Amino acid sequence: MSNLKQDFDSLVGKTSLSDDVDRRTFLKAALGTGFAAAVMPVMAQTVITTDTFGLTAGPLEVQANGLSVPIYRSQPEGKTNLPVVLVVSEIFGVHEHIADITRRFAKLGYLAIAPDLFIREGNPAAFASIPELYKNVISKVPDDQVLGDLDACVAWAKANGGNVDKLAITGFCWGGRITWLYASHNPKVKAAAAWYGSLVGDKSELMPKQPVDIASTLKVPVLGLYGAKDQGITQDHVAQMKAALAKGSSKSEIVVYPNSGHAFNADYRPSYVEADAKDGWKRTLAWFKAHGVS
Repeated sequence: MSNLKQDFDSLVGKTSLSDDVDRRTFLKAALGTGFAAAVMPVMAQTVITTDTFGLTAGPLEVQANGLSVPIYRSQPEGKTNLPVVLVVSEIFGVHEHIADITRRFAKLGYLAIAPDLFIREGNPAAFASIPELYKNVISKVPDDQVLGDLDACVAWAKANGGNVDKLAITGFCWGGRITWLYASHNPKVKAAAAWYGSLVGDKSELMPKQPVDIASTLKVPVLGLYGAKDQGITQDHVAQMKAALAKGSSKSEIVVYPNSGHAFNADYRPSYVEADAKDGWKRTLAWFKAHGVS
């Protein structure tokens, strides 16, 4: 489970969170609202809030393998035949930051879906620390289950105004790793953007492959966005991934930001680096457009 430890090292890094922080105003039950207790303190001065004017946005449910999986969906109001983007969360689940990212995509004309991929294992918002969250929820989530739930989201999008011939996926931290894997799993994905997702690590029954294992056979173009100062995803890991990608034909690319560590797009955390987050967002949109998703 060394890849989980890598994620943990990245997440705590130099911005380790204090146990005595007041969490009471941020922990909410509704999907897409509030922030998980484990991410306190929230940096309110840098949090980006995108309004819902002109959008249909909010929680829904998608049927996946006999279970109702909650999703947060955002799209332009009254529009159909929309390009689709799956938004895969960090270990903290579909909280306010992830919901806001779906709204940012919707403002640009996308049907954006962020599924609760931890629904079977527990509520990430309920755990007061990252180690507790890993132990009780994240370490129990099978990759196959996650990929199946994402497939169900694609099917739902197709039936609800989405054009899945224009399908993209993006994800952050835990979701960044899943982004690489889903790009390999579903060849109908046109483009993907993986933000600081782990690349190498031990394999197990729940996690039979890591991104480096699928890199050489990958067909979908993936844009990887990483920080040179990331304490968990090292530049050696990035070099291994680049070498594996070079053996294939996906034309994937990895961008490394010299001044950033992990979670540089997380505007609610001390790790946020505004310039690199904005550049990564711009690159993501351009990547999607260049590969027919817009």
